[in-house]
Amino acid sequence: MPRGMRLIQKVSSTRTFAKVAPHFIPAMDRAVHRLTRGKVILSAQMLPGVILTARGAKSGQPRTTPLACMPEEESGSWILIGSNFGRPGHPAWTANLLKNPDAEVSWKGRRIPVRASLLTGEERAAAWEAVLRFWPPYATYQARVEREIRLFRLHRR
Repeated sequence: MPRGMRLIQKVSSTRTFAKVAPHFIPAMDRAVHRLTRGKVILSAQMLPGVILTARGAKSGQPRTTPLACMPEEESGSWILIGSNFGRPGHPAWTANLLKNPDAEVSWKGRRIPVRASLLTGEERAAAWEAVLRFWPPYATYQARVEREIRLFRLHRR
């Protein structure tokens, strides 16, 4: 692993990052994604990312959220990690997918209809191990919170 990536992982595991990042990373990603007409997500220079559009659990209105993801190349699916930067409480987008699993992602400039499924049991355990190999700081996020971090698999519709 390149030295710079180790530093990024170390910084992203800090409590300071967890406090600050949720306020600027999503806004920055939305702006860059809009300006590049869906071709670029700035934070995806570190980790692969999608722009998720799902219906709000309460409002039913479309909600757009930039998210890091773990692509599953063989199946063409994605794993979304509801880490919330290691902060208490599940991120709102996870409640949206639980209530309205049919959604859309913007992936490399293409809009793709998807269906989300919450991973549980052995399927979740296997995915969690893969997620930790993919981005080890998720272990730090999980250690900070009492809730189990939600994992979703997105399949193309």
